[in-house]
Amino acid sequence: MAEQKKETITIQKSSLWKYSAFALLGILIIGAFFVFTGDKSITGNVVNNPNPNPSPAGGKVEVSIDDDPILGNKNAKVTIVEFSDYQCPFCRKLWTESIQQIKKDYIDTGKASLVYRDFPLSFHEMAEPSAQAANCVREQGNDEAYYKMHDKIFQEQNKLDGGDPNKGPVLSTVQYTADDLKKWARDIGYNIDSCLDSGKYADEITKDTQDGVAYGVQGTPAVFVNGKLISGAQPYANFKAAIDAELK
Repeated sequence: MAEQKKETITIQKSSLWKYSAFALLGILIIGAFFVFTGDKSITGNVVNNPNPNPSPAGGKVEVSIDDDPILGNKNAKVTIVEFSDYQCPFCRKLWTESIQQIKKDYIDTGKASLVYRDFPLSFHEMAEPSAQAANCVREQGNDEAYYKMHDKIFQEQNKLDGGDPNKGPVLSTVQYTADDLKKWARDIGYNIDSCLDSGKYADEITKDTQDGVAYGVQGTPAVFVNGKLISGAQPYANFKAAIDAELK
């Protein structure tokens, strides 16, 4: 009986060692996965864009500004083309933390211009209506009016998040409606009700998106500085370095 008991204990230890080995292997695999993948969402690559760096080998892409609104000196040495989504939280982060500083240092001084092109993501319900609303304001005004609405949309979303209009919480996707867009337009002096209801700028927005895909845009925000791609809500210092390099 003692011999039989000893044999039973030996089998149990062997089984325990085997299952422990499998468990250890599983932990190592999972750990390696997180080490190598990491969390890249901090840069603002909202859709499958694993490369937050400029285009391969630091190359440039010939990026058309189409007939989209221009902020700043049209003949500036540096042209910044942003493909963006009005409901994308990282696009709003870029606007609050980098774009406004770029405007102050480079656009307002005539060194650079900004062209905003639409790249609404399918899972942001209000992204395309927001893009249409901004285009409707431009139709009634001009490029300057467009950027007033552009800023208004991002400001109001910050308010809805409970933050400062130009700062504060920027990482949630707030919910709003077409009626809100119409009100925001009225707040800056434009009535876009019939224009927005008509959906007349849907094709224009689709064209922007198709162009963005052709240029390699996989997520928002995607910013081209004289054709050099900087992907994600990168810090102001990264844009400053890219712009200064083009100004030399």
